[in-house]
Amino acid sequence: MSPTAAPAARRSRGLLTGYFLCLGMVMAIWGARMPAVQQAAHLTTAQLSLVLLSAALGMVAGLKAGGRLAHPERFPTLLTGGAVSLAGCLVLLGRCHSLAPLLTAALAFGAAHGVLDVAANAAAVRCQNAYGRSIMSGFHAAYSLGALGGAALTAATARTTHTSLFLVTGLAVAVVVLAAAPATQTLSGADQPASSRRGADERRLPLSSVRLWLLGALAAGSLLGEGAAADWAAVHLHTLHATTAVSATAFAFYSAAMALGRLTGDRLHTNFGAPAVVRAGAMLAAAGLATGVLAASVPWALAGWAVFGLGLSTTVPSLITAAGAGGPSAVATVAVTGYVGLLAGPALIGALASATSLSTALLLPALLATAVAALSYRALENTAPCLSPPRTPVPIP
Repeated sequence: MSPTAAPAARRSRGLLTGYFLCLGMVMAIWGARMPAVQQAAHLTTAQLSLVLLSAALGMVAGLKAGGRLAHPERFPTLLTGGAVSLAGCLVLLGRCHSLAPLLTAALAFGAAHGVLDVAANAAAVRCQNAYGRSIMSGFHAAYSLGALGGAALTAATARTTHTSLFLVTGLAVAVVVLAAAPATQTLSGADQPASSRRGADERRLPLSSVRLWLLGALAAGSLLGEGAAADWAAVHLHTLHATTAVSATAFAFYSAAMALGRLTGDRLHTNFGAPAVVRAGAMLAAAGLATGVLAASVPWALAGWAVFGLGLSTTVPSLITAAGAGGPSAVATVAVTGYVGLLAGPALIGALASATSLSTALLLPALLATAVAALSYRALENTAPCLSPPRTPVPIP
């Protein structure tokens, strides 16, 4: 990166890190206060499932729309509009006290999430191209840290109504995003010379449909593991007769380890390459979870979930980077496919647990991690040449 480009690229990186933080925090607060939403609206479990399905459908629609719209010139609009819409929908969700308005607000919330997710990841790929080295894992670390911060905020405000928490959080996010909107305009790159923009395009390699869907399948397998950790880690500890407090720490162990792995992931990618890091991480994840499940003791289970999170930490950032070679539409395709695993995984594990046992069902994410390890070289090889420092750096303003 040239000295004149460095300040602009650093500014872009800081802005995008903020968007990932906000996204992680909002999603964590929404998820953690789900029981309060259910209670306030007097929803049955089936009705709450409909609300979650509505949010999932909205997210898929938002991801697809974001993939079609996410051109660099539209990054500022999509990022600012998506973040403000997400914050506004969070406020609305806090004020809905019956099923029908909740379904509508959840649909809009999911759509805003999808648009912001694709725009942030597509802009992050472009920023990474400007750096000429891996920084994607750091962006996803910001999401993890935002989620941890949101979970901590939710715990600290346990006596506050979810309506008040959603209102304050939504307003705070909207104010910060709108204040940063003028700076976000520089992410479009519209003021750059045409030669600079052409340089970025020339560095993009087409992705075959087979490789694109392989990236999506690996993302689905990885995110199924993330969904399993979110929904089943505490239940797993409870089946081992852990206390409620200890059971609740299982996902915290997993999340903290994932954040740690993502904070170090970029350095590992630079030193060893994404295929090697993802393969080693996936093998570690599989071994950790399998050991934690089969050992059938609380300490081993906690360690297993932590190692599982550490091992999976760099997988999704690497897959998004590889998809970025095909442009925003490819990023959206991988994201949509990946979220299928995230959304369907917990239900699939529940069905397997009903037919067998939870311990047996939780071996599925470990098996999928093994598959990720086996296929990672083919999926990631030669898909991100931009991570080698270019001879002529391409600045991102």
